[in-house]
Amino acid sequence: MPPQAPFWKTKTLEQMTHEEWESLCDGCGRCCLHKLRDEETEALVFTNVACRLLDTESGRCSDYVRRHRRVPDCVTLTPALVREIDWLPPSCAYRRLGEGKPLAWWHPLVSGDPNTVHTSGVSVSGRAVSERFAGILEEHIVAWPGRTPRTRRPDKEKDEC
Repeated sequence: MPPQAPFWKTKTLEQMTHEEWESLCDGCGRCCLHKLRDEETEALVFTNVACRLLDTESGRCSDYVRRHRRVPDCVTLTPALVREIDWLPPSCAYRRLGEGKPLAWWHPLVSGDPNTVHTSGVSVSGRAVSERFAGILEEHIVAWPGRTPRTRRPDKEKDEC
């Protein structure tokens, strides 16, 4: 009997259970960085300033269950919203699957290791500053959150490819 394909290869975003949906988050933290949109042109720019609840080392929300009470404009992703918004990073699993692309090799569901999102260089770890300490957002504009990251595989994985 052949092994069963993983859920993200066989289900649409709409068909996933709550647990499956939540497991798609790789913990990169890029979506929790502040973004600025020009009112006239609608142009979007990214900053390296993280929501005050984001643990900038782990890439996880420090109060996920109560995040909406503490940060009222925190966005809850849904399949419809994933297809509508333009600010999810290109590396985001929700966005990738919504666009019919596979999960990246470093995604914890693929690698089996929750740290590959950090060791590959995809996460905000070491590159973001909390909004509590940032000051003026316009002074923190960066391009990397909106770009497909150049990843680095650990040496042992390079030898196996």
